[in-house]
Amino acid sequence: MFREMRRKKQLLSNEECIEILKSCATGIVAVNGDDGYPYTVPLNYVYEDGKILFHCAKEGHKMDAIMKDDKVSFCVIELDKVVPEDFATDYRSVVAFGRARVLTEDHERRAVLEKLIDKYSAGYEEEGQKEIENDWNIVALVEIRIEHMTGKKSLSLV
Repeated sequence: MFREMRRKKQLLSNEECIEILKSCATGIVAVNGDDGYPYTVPLNYVYEDGKILFHCAKEGHKMDAIMKDDKVSFCVIELDKVVPEDFATDYRSVVAFGRARVLTEDHERRAVLEKLIDKYSAGYEEEGQKEIENDWNIVALVEIRIEHMTGKKSLSLV
């Protein structure tokens, strides 16, 4: 169903992929957008137990696309260093494929928001709880359950 990576020598282990997903601050989600055009958007996220979790507005291009087709991909780039003299780039990245679903249960939604606060605003938990209350009715929480994932590093890092 999913393609195998061609350059197996550059393949990252599943453990390395998970570490990269946990350490990066921004990922890019890709959805099947309007008129069959792919739509990608960067966002903050949390990785946990084979899932990528993020928040967004309840309405918009991304949500419309997810509601029409739950198949998505997600990409993070941990290292991206151009090496001009080698005409190359040193990189480590992960691409995940999965299915997205909008979380509806209050306990799931709150748990994701609290995880986002822990990752991005540690030390501001009290203020984060106020933010959760203020935005509760206007925020959507989405879970991507990873079905396939690969990571790759540049040849110079092999």
